[in-house]
Amino acid sequence: HRDLHSFPTRRSSDLGDQSFLLVTRFGELIRKLWNPKNFKAHVSPHEMLQSVVLCSKKKFQITHQGDAGAFLPWFLNSLHLALGGTKKRNSSIVYKNFLGTMKIHSKRMLPADAGAFKTKEAEQSGEYDWKVAESPFLFLTSELPPPPLFKDELHENIIPQVSLYNILSKFNGVTENEYKTYKDNFLKRFEITQLPRFIILYIKRFTKNTFFVEKNPTIVNFPVKSIEFGDLLTPEVKAKHKEGTTYDLMANIVHDGKPDTGSYKVHVLHKGSGKWYEMSDLYCTEILPQMITLTEAYIQVYERRD
Repeated sequence: HRDLHSFPTRRSSDLGDQSFLLVTRFGELIRKLWNPKNFKAHVSPHEMLQSVVLCSKKKFQITHQGDAGAFLPWFLNSLHLALGGTKKRNSSIVYKNFLGTMKIHSKRMLPADAGAFKTKEAEQSGEYDWKVAESPFLFLTSELPPPPLFKDELHENIIPQVSLYNILSKFNGVTENEYKTYKDNFLKRFEITQLPRFIILYIKRFTKNTFFVEKNPTIVNFPVKSIEFGDLLTPEVKAKHKEGTTYDLMANIVHDGKPDTGSYKVHVLHKGSGKWYEMSDLYCTEILPQMITLTEAYIQVYERRD
């Protein structure tokens, strides 16, 4: 009794209570969606959206379209923390299903104008050696190759294309990528050590500069079934994945139009029938799987096969 009274009293406006409201409203929405006895043909997410506005301190609003790439990580992290989640994998249902781990190998690069003496000094100091750090991830961020600057000889815009496996090669533990910071340049390699049950792939389409946002229109060619993420792993790590390393696409979020005025739609697999549906607000229609691969994919969710 004395220990209980030693904790400070929280007001209902505290962040913890707001986060719990998000969990409650989301749970209610999911139960309504899957309730076989629900006599209504539709379910309104209004209360859940109101809790998003409150919990995000109006960062995400009902009246303005937000960035799906910013919303999804915020939403998953908010649910995880509100459910009492910690850094441990089994601390919440979110981490159990979405958390993976990787090793990040990084090496600081010498300046291009460094002389022989400076180079020798740097090598001896160990400051420019490869360093390894373990890092958890809730989603994988992949970059697109820059689009062509010029039109073809027929003066028509070229729609560039890239394979899914090309953009995933960033995570094979071998490919080196250069990253710039305010002071230094680094070489980095990303080596996945544990794949989660659900893989969220974030395809970086937007780049912001001082004046405006640019969108990369590159089309990503991807299969909707039997994606072998095990090809990214070392043989030793792949052998540890007893559950398997083959994944199927289950959701595909697309951004249509210009970066400032465009809109989002989502393709979702209906497991019962094996059919795909395209949804945007109240609009919902069946879509062929081969049409999904022609869209400007932004966020994808893959599920591991049982």
